[in-house]
Amino acid sequence: MTRSGSPTPPPKTCASCGREMPWRAKWAKNWDEVRYCSDACRRRGIRPIDERLTASIRELLAARAADATICPSEAARAVGGDAWRDLMEPARRAARRLVADGEVEITQRGVVVDPSTAKGPIRIRRAR
Repeated sequence: MTRSGSPTPPPKTCASCGREMPWRAKWAKNWDEVRYCSDACRRRGIRPIDERLTASIRELLAARAADATICPSEAARAVGGDAWRDLMEPARRAARRLVADGEVEITQRGVVVDPSTAKGPIRIRRAR
């Protein structure tokens, strides 16, 4: 509930990093226009490399069995070549955005996890 007694709006997904953004009182007047969770995400936005990583994840999953998973590093390697390590966090962001779109799931040890809070190694699979 908000201070005025009305129900709290549902959370949104950041357009840049794909993490869940809970409603905040400071956004009460413009919640419908809020797209980014932070100034850093607003500045970063969605770059062409982010779109290539998203496409790479889709292509890698399409080339595998329906229940197969991929590591974000596979998408980073496909897009970045020798500089793939610099693309690991952007690849994870791309995976989180695909989760928000309902296309994929992020797992750890075979269990679906919340992409906003997942730490450590993750795998990506098609949504079931």
